Amino acid sequence: MFLTLFVVLLVLWLLGFFAFHIAGGLIHLLLIVAVISLVVHLFRGRSMA
Repeated sequence: MFLTLFVVLLVLWLLGFFAFHIAGGLIHLLLIVAVISLVVHLFRGRSMA
């Protein structure tokens, strides 16, 4: 689930950064949320194994 969220947010960030280049702060917030979700996914995956 977190990996899917990461991919979706990353795609939205890339789309917003390259296609719509408006609202720069919001676009970078999406990137931060995507990275945080990836880190949480990695730590949860390792703790269960």
